Amino acid sequence: MAVLLKRLLQSARPPAALGRLVGRREASMGTDPGAAVRVRFAPSPTGFLHLGGLRTALYNYIFAKKHQGSFILRLEDTDQTRLVPGAAENIEDMLEWAGIPPDESPRRGGPAGPYQQSQRLELYARATEALLESGAAYPCFCSPQRLELLKKEALRNHQTPRYDNRCRNLSQGQVAQKLATGPRPAIRFRLDGEAPAFQDLVYGWNRHEVASVEGDPVILKSDGFPTYHLACVVDDHHMGISHVLRGSEWLVSTSKHLLLYQALGWQPPRFAHLPLLLNRDGSKLSKRQGDIFLEHFAAADFLPDALLDIITNCGSGFAENQMGRTLPELITQFDLTRVTCHSALLDLEKLPEFNRLHLRRLVSSETQRRQLVGKLQALVEETFGSQLRVRDVLDPAYVERIILLRQGHICRLQDLVSPAHSYLWTRPAVGRAQLGAISEKVDLIAERVLGLLEGPDMSLTQDVLSGELKKVSEGLEGTKHSNVMQVLRVALSGQRQGPPVAEMMVSLGAKEVRERIQKVLSS
Repeated sequence: MAVLLKRLLQSARPPAALGRLVGRREASMGTDPGAAVRVRFAPSPTGFLHLGGLRTALYNYIFAKKHQGSFILRLEDTDQTRLVPGAAENIEDMLEWAGIPPDESPRRGGPAGPYQQSQRLELYARATEALLESGAAYPCFCSPQRLELLKKEALRNHQTPRYDNRCRNLSQGQVAQKLATGPRPAIRFRLDGEAPAFQDLVYGWNRHEVASVEGDPVILKSDGFPTYHLACVVDDHHMGISHVLRGSEWLVSTSKHLLLYQALGWQPPRFAHLPLLLNRDGSKLSKRQGDIFLEHFAAADFLPDALLDIITNCGSGFAENQMGRTLPELITQFDLTRVTCHSALLDLEKLPEFNRLHLRRLVSSETQRRQLVGKLQALVEETFGSQLRVRDVLDPAYVERIILLRQGHICRLQDLVSPAHSYLWTRPAVGRAQLGAISEKVDLIAERVLGLLEGPDMSLTQDVLSGELKKVSEGLEGTKHSNVMQVLRVALSGQRQGPPVAEMMVSLGAKEVRERIQKVLSS
């Protein structure tokens, strides 16, 4: 900072020179057709990654991959007072979990690093020096107390708070005196003249006359750290970013950023501001909701593809919205020109159904199904532990059979270790009296059913069993089919509700069904 201000005093030019340095006012939004597509996701590690951030990252990722470009993760950690421990690691972990890993990042490195703004302070200092020398920036000595008073006064008068540009016209002598006696100043950017118009790839032509509604913004704080406005411009330039896809809340700041590009003599990237992702009722997603963080969905056993599917299905950017799209399909079908200005309304109550679709897709792949078998084995051991007296339930063939039979009835793999499915892994504690309360013909029902199971396991199909169980009921005079099914259901699972009895029998296998029925009869 001291070096910057020393150079400022030695070589500062009057503000009138700014117009000659800047050149034409209209910002060109074109890019070299042959230039590589480079996009960035630039979150602040002041919190863990949530659905809104995931959506922004996803649109950047699929845009880059569609155009054979690069997807960059840059962490905007210049507000050191608000950093959350572990947030930086969580953001990259969750991008990898979601299947959209960055090509360049703090963890992976890359040609444009470092990828954390706190490690790029020299670049911001150099840009600030150039702005000071051109007269496009100036030191501000206003104390936090004075700035707070300005804000309170504006609010009391029902006005939008803005800096009054008090320090913009200080003479060199006044600056020298304040430097000698006062604290280190902040550096402000001079908002002069007409803001450039620009064509946003989503919102069309825009122009925001920031100078008429805002005071000169701080671009470098007194601690040497940049504000967002300077840092994003400097980093996007030095990282060769071709397209900036970010939330629509930054649309009004883009004119300010274009003024900075002009003052620095740099070509800006193209901009596409994405509409907000909102709750189903139109309210904003809030970090206070808790359940919008990606680690919540990962811990709850939701599939990454289901999340990517639902957050794109509720918005725009595709010829049509359809459930069940995979990431390669999202990349192929994405069209930035189809992104509209309308906010996307996210209905998380539909997520289980999205997850069911993607789980069934995984089950249909032999390779993916083997992975699911391994995951379910781990879940069973973790959930039931010492209760697993019969280790046969961890046999891969048995676990795979359960997955195949239940695939259309569960939303998450985790559902298979819920209490409703515990009978698949542990034998229920059922007494003969429980069955007797349902039907007086327990012995006869058991005898007939055990007779069905004398053949080999391979003859046990759900359709065949359903027909045979109906015949058993018909052969028991005065006994309803529903009562027969209830006796068998309780004997096999200890529960009065659940899957069809025939499916339960196929799941457990003939040997286990026989042993469970015989155990109840002897109790």
